[in-house]
Amino acid sequence: MSVVGDGTGTVDGGADEPGWEVDPDDESGAAVVAAVGRQIKAWREAAGMRAAEFGAAMGYGEDLVYKVEGGRRIPRPEFMDRADDVLRAGGRLAAMKADIAEVRYPKKIRELAKMEAAAVELVAYSNSSVHGLLQTAEYARALFAMRQPAYPQQEIERAVGARLARQAILERQPSPTLGFVLEEVVLRRPLGGKMVLRDQLEHLLAVTELRNVTVQVMPMDLDEHAGIDGEIQVLKFKDGTAVGRSDGAFGGRPVSDPKQVRILDLRCGMIRAQALTPRESTGFIERVLGET
Repeated sequence: MSVVGDGTGTVDGGADEPGWEVDPDDESGAAVVAAVGRQIKAWREAAGMRAAEFGAAMGYGEDLVYKVEGGRRIPRPEFMDRADDVLRAGGRLAAMKADIAEVRYPKKIRELAKMEAAAVELVAYSNSSVHGLLQTAEYARALFAMRQPAYPQQEIERAVGARLARQAILERQPSPTLGFVLEEVVLRRPLGGKMVLRDQLEHLLAVTELRNVTVQVMPMDLDEHAGIDGEIQVLKFKDGTAVGRSDGAFGGRPVSDPKQVRILDLRCGMIRAQALTPRESTGFIERVLGET
């Protein structure tokens, strides 16, 4: 059974690519997908095309067309572009891609992505794995595959896609200031295998070349450590407000109270002061890569 086009469907009605299912618990997201499906169906019927005929013209299976129109499948951007062309919608269907792009990912991830997109500064300390905004696809996939209870494959792909989509913040304009501190052990633990780790280390080195991003390493031989309570992240916004979260403070919940955020910000500042400088850290990562 051959995959056609971008892999979202097959001419003979084969299986769909994982990661584009509708989350039944995400009511707002499901409503958007259903609305888009109704629009596609309305345009198809107005064009006098049956679902099978429409699917054939698109290069997709009839079953996938019914799933999309019925709001049971999130259409990929390529699907929307082709539908717009086949149905001569004049850009009206293609314009819905932005709405679909948001609802593909879990609701809590969409909320986090919105905060990151609005931030003018982000500071994060990671002690168990590379921060999500710095991960390669294979590294992220390996992490999600290790979760217990085990994730279904479609959930893994959905989570990886959401994580990679958040990384748009790295090259956003105007550029936010982004600072990351990673534990040395994070750079040495071969999660996913040595080749996955090598690719991840090379990606980190590429990210350090971005002028708005600093990456620092917390070496294991320190006898003092301000981040002993766990991971920390602080987001600051242009209106002067901020939100933060730490594994070891305030029950691990996100906080926005200025006094509480100030505590997390203080800890982040101390961690960055204790870590290697950005230049030293780049050299350190290069050495670890050479040893891997």
